[in-house]
Amino acid sequence: MTRAGMTATLIWALAALIAAIIAIRARYTADLSAFLPRRASATQSLLVEQLREGPAAHLIIAAIAGADAEARAAVSRQMALRLRTNPAVLAIDNGNEAQLERDREFLFGHRYLLSPRVSPQLFTAGGLHAAIGAALNVLASSAGPLVKPLFLRDPTLETLAIIESLDASHARHSAAGVWSSPDGTRALILARTRASGADIDGQQAACAALERSFAESIAALPSAQRAALTFSMSGPPVLAVASRATIKGQVWRLSGLSAACIALLLLAVYRSPAILLLTFVPVASGALAGVAAVALGFSVVHGITLGFGVTLIGESVDYAIYLFIQRSADFRRSVWPTIRLGVLTSICGFAALLPSAFPGLSQLGLYSIAGLAAAALVTRFVLPEWLPRTVRIRDLTAVGSYLERLLARLRAARGALLLIALLAATLLYLHRGALWSRELNALSPIRATDMQLDEQLRAAAGAPDTGYIVAVAAPDREAALAAADAVGTRLTPLVERGVIGGFDSPTRFLPALAVQDARRRSLPPAAVLRANLDEGLQGLPLTAARLEPFVRDVEQAREAPLLRQADLAGSSLGLVVDALLVRGSAGWSALLPVSARDSADLSGAAIAQVRSAVASAAVGAELLDLKGEADRLYSGYLREAVRLAIGGFIGIVLLLFVALRSAARVARVVAPLALSVLTVAAAFAALGHALTILHVVGMLLIVAVGSNYALFFDRAGVRPAEGSLPLTLASLLVANLATVIAFGVLAFSSVPVLADLGSTVAPGTLLALLFAAMLAPPVPRTTPQAALR
Repeated sequence: MTRAGMTATLIWALAALIAAIIAIRARYTADLSAFLPRRASATQSLLVEQLREGPAAHLIIAAIAGADAEARAAVSRQMALRLRTNPAVLAIDNGNEAQLERDREFLFGHRYLLSPRVSPQLFTAGGLHAAIGAALNVLASSAGPLVKPLFLRDPTLETLAIIESLDASHARHSAAGVWSSPDGTRALILARTRASGADIDGQQAACAALERSFAESIAALPSAQRAALTFSMSGPPVLAVASRATIKGQVWRLSGLSAACIALLLLAVYRSPAILLLTFVPVASGALAGVAAVALGFSVVHGITLGFGVTLIGESVDYAIYLFIQRSADFRRSVWPTIRLGVLTSICGFAALLPSAFPGLSQLGLYSIAGLAAAALVTRFVLPEWLPRTVRIRDLTAVGSYLERLLARLRAARGALLLIALLAATLLYLHRGALWSRELNALSPIRATDMQLDEQLRAAAGAPDTGYIVAVAAPDREAALAAADAVGTRLTPLVERGVIGGFDSPTRFLPALAVQDARRRSLPPAAVLRANLDEGLQGLPLTAARLEPFVRDVEQAREAPLLRQADLAGSSLGLVVDALLVRGSAGWSALLPVSARDSADLSGAAIAQVRSAVASAAVGAELLDLKGEADRLYSGYLREAVRLAIGGFIGIVLLLFVALRSAARVARVVAPLALSVLTVAAAFAALGHALTILHVVGMLLIVAVGSNYALFFDRAGVRPAEGSLPLTLASLLVANLATVIAFGVLAFSSVPVLADLGSTVAPGTLLALLFAAMLAPPVPRTTPQAALR
């Protein structure tokens, strides 16, 4: 090894070590908030805040099925007992009698601060006469046994008014003393994780805690019951953890499968294990450099970016193939300049992604640039120095000679390319309305079975439909609660008229202090209340003396402190308030999830009335359509990706003009790339497969990889003496097969983003080689001696 080689090796080893340390210490996430623009609108910021901290982001719904109700209830109680001391779980609720009793006592004890009916009018003689008369009618009805124990202390039935004001989502079924599904086949547990939606590690710890508590809780049961019981759970934390595990597992498995398939191909070509190992050095170096660059440039590395590492095998392995197969020529003088220009075109294309307002897109651009640059530099400065002098690589001249004869026949058929272009353009025009997928769900790695389980458990638990949320932003907690109360006043008539099924609000259990104070001031002194009772009870079969407990409770409420959020800690009511009253970076947000009637979606007319009611509250509230806004966000992401990709393509064309200094040569290089992209897009349109953001990135990769093929054909036509045409053709075929294998494996991934990428690049790069060969200029005949000069 020369001194220059030793220096290059030392630099490579040091850089690889540093990159490995950075990659190991980096944070990785599957959080879709990576798709939030840096300069987000207020609505977009609110959307991602809901994804991270909203009422659903912390909620896990667990279900215990099998055996009988008593066994399920016993396991539910044991699990709740264990989980209440687990640091990963902020709150746990299974509807046990002790918890429900505490909630009932809380509502009863604070009824005069929580009841929406409390006003000065209620405690006048006329108000008392009407309220107590109505309560006596309830006592005489079938509901009488429920209210009779409370009547003498709450003759106006304020506790009942509070319960009636609750959204239907709070009404859950019970069996054997714990919450259950409506059909009674599952015991349900609701857990609120301490970690935010962006903290996947914390969410994973909470999911593991639930699974562990179930295993520990059934350990003491008889074997028959233990075998009959099953455990399942869902919710955003569970789905986020599963998504990350799916992406991670797919990346590792597909990377290994791609590497193994390419290794078998190259081993058959090289017939040298040593050269095979050297071929993967640029690949590993590029992947490591890409992860390190993203980790340094961003706070976290997204799982989609990590999955993009598989794609580096497809292009970076080409550089080593060109080096080893064409080593009979002067690599540094003849082959390297072509590779260098190909790398520069790739960098130019992906550099267009860097200024993207979306961190996810910027990450892919930075990863590609750093990875390809590192792979190319290692191929140029490190690999030639590591080549064993005694190792011989299989001579592919015979294969290349056959390809040379085939090349002449392909050129004769180049007229068919015009027909292909016209057919592709026609297909794209005919399918222009359905060409692009504009739903964020198109990127979701969540399996259909997991989504079905989530829907089942949500329906069983009566979890609120958070598809629509009225969000109120305010500088402090009290302002947020006051605004939520104003919005609730406007939404209540819509519930009464059946326009919407209901809504939730943090003010149901924590009214604003000003509202509480007004209600407390509505309570008359004991003497005044007794006098009003004497008058109000005239004509009713009840004496004021019997309602003395009521007078004492009112007097006690007049002197009691106002209710604070900390007073709800540890109760299921506190769980609701904590989910709907969120402190963010810019202040506080009160959230009011709106649900439709009979579990249906809100109609357009209902949405319009909700928007009108929210606007009339004049508190700066906004109805947020979570799915619709997410899809609009993704559509913006997609539009920008297309614009940037077009910008990158234009940059590549300009670079080629500067490097080749010939419009005809640039056209020969660019035409097969553009036609490949056009053909692949048309094929997807014809198959009814809408294009996503990863298809756009895949098309950039077609241009990046295919530019190498086109540039080698251009070099062969312009400078035939530089290198051997048969060996050049053989190296292009082997490189193309390696790329098709790498991306073809991705096409079978269960992760949509990886499958989209693979199904785009595999056929695209194959077509790029074919079209480049068909458009290649005629190669002048050269003597073998000239070819080796």
